[in-house]
Amino acid sequence: MLLQFSCGDPKGDSFSEKIDKATLQQMAIGQDVQLIDVRTPMEYKLGYIGDAINFDINNQEQFLEQITLLDKEKPVYLYCKMGGRSNRAAELMKDKGFKKIYDYSGGYQDWISE
Repeated sequence: MLLQFSCGDPKGDSFSEKIDKATLQQMAIGQDVQLIDVRTPMEYKLGYIGDAINFDINNQEQFLEQITLLDKEKPVYLYCKMGGRSNRAAELMKDKGFKKIYDYSGGYQDWISE
């Protein structure tokens, strides 16, 4: 299990943690979790991970509306193509009060590679 770093807030009640492919497979795939693909709808249609739902971070207004449908107390797993957009999404979600955010830093490109 690779845990690169953790960014908690000063109150200690939320965190964002980068995870790798093996950790995502173990913690999210086949589990009842909130798995969010933050790529564009076109990218999502070309393939996605597990039971991920698509909330496009590039449409920030819609993204902020969509995340209100999620449970802030339950872990959220995020990914994009290579890690940049999911990092931005993690920061926004942390600011909105999500408690446990796991950011798959390798993204979909890493997922489909062998």
